[in-house]
Amino acid sequence: MAEINVIPLVDVVLVLLVIFMVTAPMLYRGMDINLPKSASNTIKPEARAVLSIERDQRLYLDKDAVSVVQLERKLRALKDQSPDVSLYLRADRDVPYGIVVQVMDSVKKAGIEKLGMVTEPTGAEHVNESVATPAQSRKK
Repeated sequence: MAEINVIPLVDVVLVLLVIFMVTAPMLYRGMDINLPKSASNTIKPEARAVLSIERDQRLYLDKDAVSVVQLERKLRALKDQSPDVSLYLRADRDVPYGIVVQVMDSVKKAGIEKLGMVTEPTGAEHVNESVATPAQSRKK
């Protein structure tokens, strides 16, 4: 016979797959300990919200669409619900800088102090070589 019979190989692979599927959840099990009880809770859950600006300048507070006019009012309501709220701003890279600044101004006017900017990490190989620093442009 000139052909290789792959049926036993497939059987072995399927059996191994089932074994790994059954044992994998057991590998992530932590240690069983009895934690002491405490009357004072030192860790407070932090309220978080995400404000997104799409390429076409539409705003979303979490998953709800909001207009620029409604934004400050909704952010104030969010601040009233949870005074220690954290807001994460996700803006498309093609959104004009002025729009992002206007949104950040609305966030500060609403009294939200914790504002984070969401970005994607880049490696050294993704750095754009055409962007010159001021020191490099003076040398030319």
